[in-house]
Amino acid sequence: MVEVTRRLLRTPQGALGAAVLAVVALVCLFGPLIAPYDPEQMDFLGRFAVPGAHHWLGADQLGRDEMSRLLYGARATVPPALLATLAGTLAGAIVGTLAAFAGGRWDEAIMRTIDAVMAIPGLLIALLVASTLGAGEGGALLAIAIAFAPGMARITRSVALAVRQEDYVAAAIARGETGLRIVFAEMLPNALAPVVVESTIRVAFAVMLMATLSFLGVGAQPPASEWGLMVSDGRGYLHDAPWLVIVPGLAIGITAIGFNLLGDGLRDALNPRGER
Repeated sequence: MVEVTRRLLRTPQGALGAAVLAVVALVCLFGPLIAPYDPEQMDFLGRFAVPGAHHWLGADQLGRDEMSRLLYGARATVPPALLATLAGTLAGAIVGTLAAFAGGRWDEAIMRTIDAVMAIPGLLIALLVASTLGAGEGGALLAIAIAFAPGMARITRSVALAVRQEDYVAAAIARGETGLRIVFAEMLPNALAPVVVESTIRVAFAVMLMATLSFLGVGAQPPASEWGLMVSDGRGYLHDAPWLVIVPGLAIGITAIGFNLLGDGLRDALNPRGER
């Protein structure tokens, strides 16, 4: 682990991604403590206040401080995206490894079903699931996990097929170990490296998808300070107060870029043969 971290921080993209996400993590942890105002505190005399000494990032249509809402909103945007990615990754990894171990007709049936699901755009799947479950952060989280699971299953299966041919798997079968034990104790741990890299990159998409669902009204609901919801609230005032869209939009973009850079760095760190 120490060696992987050293390699990660030695790559420019890994170091930059880790630095960006360290700032995001600090905002998630301590944002509410350093926020200058209550995010729901309204000041009708200060509506659309421009960025300045009293409101560093301006104020919205209700006079609420944009910086405070941004700091509070990090908790409503990034951790749910991480949980959704983790849930989708675990579900997909288990299904993909089971398919690789079972082989034959079971593998064919599972993968053809996954192919059919992957033919539907991920955003559409997420919208269908979120609409069915009802608007809210919990429904959006589950919707993203379901949308991500098929892709992760296909990636895991491709790695697990190679692991299935290794001698230690053959030895486990010869010892008479159960199929589930072989999958969870032998195959899955040895197929995780590419899955970890892919899941890190997919967090970036989860952040954007979580914001998109909130923007479309099926994710976080008012008066939450979720970043996508902030963009949705501010789009009607784009000409009068562009910072209402620019500020949360930049936060979403920077966070997504940070996870993408970290994923690229992890890919290089976990592939020593590509190190120069």
